[in-house]
Amino acid sequence: MKTKYYAIIDIGSNTMRLVVYVRDKSGRIKERENVKVVARLRNYLDTEGVLNENGIKTLIKTLQSFQEVTRFYELETTTCVATATVRHAKNQQDIVDIVEQKTDFRIKVLSDYEEAYLGYLAVTNSTPFRDGITIDIGGGSTELTYFENKELRFYHSFPFGALSLKRQFVAGEKPTEEELRQIHAYVCEQLRTLEWLENKQLPVIAIGGSARNVVQMHQEEVGYPLAGLHQYKMTKQDIENIEEEIAPLSFAELQKVDGLSKDRADIILPAMQVFRCLLDYVGTSDFVLSRKGLRDGLLFEVLHRREEMTLFTDVLERSFDELAKDFEVDVNKAADRQETALQLAKLVEKQGLITLTDHDIFLVRYAAYVYNIGAYIDTESGNQHSFYLLANRTIDGLLHKDRIILALLASFKNKSFYNRNAEVFQTWFQEEELSHYRLLGAVIKLANSLHATKRNIVSAIDLRQEEEELILTVTCKEDWRAESYQVEKQKKHLEKQLRRTIQLAFQEDATSYIS
Repeated sequence: MKTKYYAIIDIGSNTMRLVVYVRDKSGRIKERENVKVVARLRNYLDTEGVLNENGIKTLIKTLQSFQEVTRFYELETTTCVATATVRHAKNQQDIVDIVEQKTDFRIKVLSDYEEAYLGYLAVTNSTPFRDGITIDIGGGSTELTYFENKELRFYHSFPFGALSLKRQFVAGEKPTEEELRQIHAYVCEQLRTLEWLENKQLPVIAIGGSARNVVQMHQEEVGYPLAGLHQYKMTKQDIENIEEEIAPLSFAELQKVDGLSKDRADIILPAMQVFRCLLDYVGTSDFVLSRKGLRDGLLFEVLHRREEMTLFTDVLERSFDELAKDFEVDVNKAADRQETALQLAKLVEKQGLITLTDHDIFLVRYAAYVYNIGAYIDTESGNQHSFYLLANRTIDGLLHKDRIILALLASFKNKSFYNRNAEVFQTWFQEEELSHYRLLGAVIKLANSLHATKRNIVSAIDLRQEEEELILTVTCKEDWRAESYQVEKQKKHLEKQLRRTIQLAFQEDATSYIS
């Protein structure tokens, strides 16, 4: 597949943004350019609902600056959409016509349904959630959806956003305590009109700049050790704690808060009232950021129409396919290692030495698939590169804690190496959890040794106990000397975790022709 470029322009009520995406030979989609302008078009809507002359000038000037970027690329498609402010403008057609005359672009004005649908599309194609509530707070509207088994069940668009709430309720640069109470009461009252939201007890997945800034502030506050915002999880209490800290600040102090964009200092507190009201009404504490939103939903739709992408597939499988292509993983050999690791883990469980959950099986399956993926960079330090790559790469369909567990398992070298990598994340785990995953890492490492020559010669494995000793019987289709050497060398890591000696017994498959 040749490298392809696609442009999406999003004309929002608060910001306008151009994103140029690149789809590389592996099929992975990445941002190449991301240009943001805080145009605040909502402020140019007059009392009659007309976007005034200054607003149109701001729109045209910004789009003309965008076209300097788009003309640089050989683009497959350019999609330009507008949301609430242009949608509500009485002179909408005039705006569309002027843009077409004076720029390279033709605006598609999204309906409230389309805006909500595209956010839902982005979330369900880039996160692990099969059921959930999405919220996208823009400058002039707020879109909500409820999806079940990845199917859109309900949607609604409220005609208020972070910017319009500020204009309606806030007299100064930032809201007073009383103004925040008024916003909170108003938003909660509006949400109560949607019976399909009440007490759903599902995670709230938030899209857009306000949610992103809340997450950034929280990451700064806790000294978050990972890169990346997508699929970051917070609690309702976390949001309330942040509000408690920033609400008393002056506007000048608010603009200097780490993680908060200066251009959102005046609208972040109104936006937080919407999040708090929604979490209360839905009856959940789970708040998750989706870095993928309307623009990504648009791109997914464009690629789907061009038959370059299938929607609603297994998000995680797609992510691991991309990993395999990016780091040249031999998928057949990875699948062999995966199968052996799962068999060995279940044999250890059969002997009563571990209890496996469905989540454990899930983790072993994927970690074995990408075990020592960092050898692509350097074989000598493959484990170290494996941990860094997997811990710091956004993996759609995998929340941050599971990403760290995956990185620990797929980079397992020995106990001390594992402990050093886990040390930064000590507060994330109980000691029993770390011990449990250390055992799973040792299982995967031993399974990898059984495929030392990558010939897939192992036809069966078995594990039994004799007093305090374990006997691992390995049946092979071909000469096993290389595998035997590696397993003998590496079994000590599993022995330490199980506190058992492992004796090896290699034997010939009855159907083999080993001389």
